[in-house]
Amino acid sequence: MSVTSPVGLLVVGGGIGGLAAALAAARAGYAVHLLERAEEFAELGAGLQLAANATRVLAHLGVLGDVEALSVAPRRLVMRAAHTGQELSALDVGAPYRRRYGYPYLVVHRNDLLTVLLAHCRAHPAVTIETGRTVHDVRTVTDPRTGRAHAEVECADGGIHRAWAVIGADGVRSRLRAKVIAAGTAARTGIAGISATGVSPTDAGYGGGGVAANGYATYRRLSAPTRGAPPDVQLWIGPHLHLVQYPVRRHELFNQAAVFHSPTFGHRPDWGGPDELDAAFARTCAPVRTAVAELDRDRYWPVQDHEPLHRWVHGRLALLGDAAHPMQQYLAQGACQALEDALALASALGLARGPQTGGADDGDAIGAALLAYQDVRLPRATDCQRRARSWGELWHTADPLTVALRDRVLRARRADDYTDTDWLYAPPPPPRSPTTTQPGAAASGSTTPPAVRPAAVSAGPAGPAGPAVSVGSAGSAGSAVAPPRTGGARPSPVTHE
Repeated sequence: MSVTSPVGLLVVGGGIGGLAAALAAARAGYAVHLLERAEEFAELGAGLQLAANATRVLAHLGVLGDVEALSVAPRRLVMRAAHTGQELSALDVGAPYRRRYGYPYLVVHRNDLLTVLLAHCRAHPAVTIETGRTVHDVRTVTDPRTGRAHAEVECADGGIHRAWAVIGADGVRSRLRAKVIAAGTAARTGIAGISATGVSPTDAGYGGGGVAANGYATYRRLSAPTRGAPPDVQLWIGPHLHLVQYPVRRHELFNQAAVFHSPTFGHRPDWGGPDELDAAFARTCAPVRTAVAELDRDRYWPVQDHEPLHRWVHGRLALLGDAAHPMQQYLAQGACQALEDALALASALGLARGPQTGGADDGDAIGAALLAYQDVRLPRATDCQRRARSWGELWHTADPLTVALRDRVLRARRADDYTDTDWLYAPPPPPRSPTTTQPGAAASGSTTPPAVRPAAVSAGPAGPAGPAVSVGSAGSAGSAVAPPRTGGARPSPVTHE
């Protein structure tokens, strides 16, 4: 059994959130070691939308220019009725958006973003990376000689890594989530999502880590754009279904994803198959039917639910990204919120009077910093989880009166009206200095969010041993119109991943 010398921070998981956290902490002065379970880094899924709250983080990390070079900056996010093709609303994400929020709205291939983050982590002298490392256990240990606490991570081969803090960024089916809090009861609600690289239609099993399929399926296709492919983000919504389309990788690829509710969920083990996909979209308008006919049929992603957690921190372990807040795709905020997590974590650690590179632990400062990170991020991420679910329900409603009222409100708003998107895209308040708190206790000012309806996540593609999991959230399965922050305000469109 090998035991490593302590580092400032150990990150478990090499997805977008984990790499961003490692880079942010290193730039804040911490020595960081990252463990990735896979032998090679790869992001499952296809397209990803990065709103200003995410590109702002990328700018702080010094990677925005590299990401922009591989991305597409759409001019508009357009919402249409899937059955009639009529435009319902749009959001201008060009120059007016950038002037208001200071940063661009980008659409990117998930693997392009991962590649940029990985390159910057490997180039940073304070970051070290190991692949092929499966974490078996994490524990907080107190040295009996000094009384100082640190974390120990035990890998499947018996190797021990020591750090002043551990960040669990191990995705939707997080193994570390249960170390923080017992997995909540997962709800099954009946919506399926099908994707080009998801599970096979005959093997739509339930995920682990307290998540369960909810009956929606996502099918995808990523291919060269055809003539007439829209240059912007297009969302088509209808009862129990939606389709999203947008270009990625400098317009070299075109991403499409269709989500629908399976009528056989809970009744057949092979629910959500291609026959159900075709039936769900049979009465939609011609452009939507054409797109659905082009989707890959051998794999799909079952959308899954998980209850929001009431805490992300226990001792010297903190959760981040999908491990902390699995999120439905309707606000396009899964990866965006993971990036916000990374910057908030680094800010809290930077304000702590704790160990810098080569330094020594000073007792409760690191634990207090983790709790300060939780105080800032848990309420906002939980808010996004709840709003994403509500927004998805509004997209998919089949109630005629609700549809009529929704469409009337959407048509009345201007494309350059950002009143109802400020809560999501505007800069956050500056971080506060962490206060010393007993390990595992709530930090000053923290609150326990009320019980909320489950937020959905999407399982990744199946391999020989069963379904894998996408590091990000549900992927490019739709586009969102952001619900307003306060009741009664007008909704305005934004797109989901």
